Amino acid sequence: MWAGRVLSGLAILFLLFDGLIKLPPLEIVTTTSKEMGLPETDSFARFLGIVTLACTVLYAWPRTALLGAVLLTGLFGGAIATHLRIGSPLFSHTLFGIYLGVVVWGGLWLRDERVRRVMPFLSR
Repeated sequence: MWAGRVLSGLAILFLLFDGLIKLPPLEIVTTTSKEMGLPETDSFARFLGIVTLACTVLYAWPRTALLGAVLLTGLFGGAIATHLRIGSPLFSHTLFGIYLGVVVWGGLWLRDERVRRVMPFLSR
C-alpha cells in the first residue's frame, strides 16, 4: 500500500509540474511545441496544461483514480505518437510515455485492492 502511494505520489508530482509549467506563457514551452510540430500558441500550451492537470487530479483522488489512470494513458499515447512522428530518440523521449504509464498503473495497482482484483498478476 505504501509503495503504491509513493509511486503514485512521484507520478502526481511530475505530472503536476508538467501541467503547471504550461500555464504561464513561457518561451521554452512554445518553442518545444513548435519543434514537435504542435501549434506554438500560448493558448494551446495552456490547453495541454489544463488537460494534464485535470487528468492528474482525477488520478490523485482515490474515488476517481481509475478514470484518471485511463485518461492519463490516453495522454501518454498521444505523446508517444507525437515523438514517433517527429523521430525523437527511442529510449529517452519516445518511450517516456510508457515509463510514466508503468509508474501510474503500478502505483494504482499497489494502492488499490479493487484494481488488483481486476488485474491479478499472481494467482492464489
